[in-house]
Amino acid sequence: QVQLVESGGGLVQAGGSLRLSCAASGRTDSSHVMGWFRQASGKEREFVAAIIWSGGTDYGDPVKGRFTISKDTAKNTVYLQMNSLKPEDTAVYYCAAGNGRHWRREGYDYWGQGTQVTVSS
Repeated sequence: QVQLVESGGGLVQAGGSLRLSCAASGRTDSSHVMGWFRQASGKEREFVAAIIWSGGTDYGDPVKGRFTISKDTAKNTVYLQMNSLKPEDTAVYYCAAGNGRHWRREGYDYWGQGTQVTVSS
């Protein structure tokens, strides 16, 4: 089992920045991919970013060039730096761990509880 706890969400004005953190515990060595997804009210959960433990990264088209995913292996923590935030980035952001296709929800076995990000215009 892997436990994931997100933090860092909040309210920010458009154009601002936030950094989300995802602290992993348990059998973290069983998951080779860590990802971030988001779900806006009334919409499907969508892929935001993923990082492979070898270091490779990938991003969803809406956030490319604005968001950066990184990891601190010693702390078992993954970060999502979000810059140039837009109102359409408003959503609950979820951290996930797994070994499957990183751009798909089905590729993940473990999920955090989510953290709310609200971007005001």
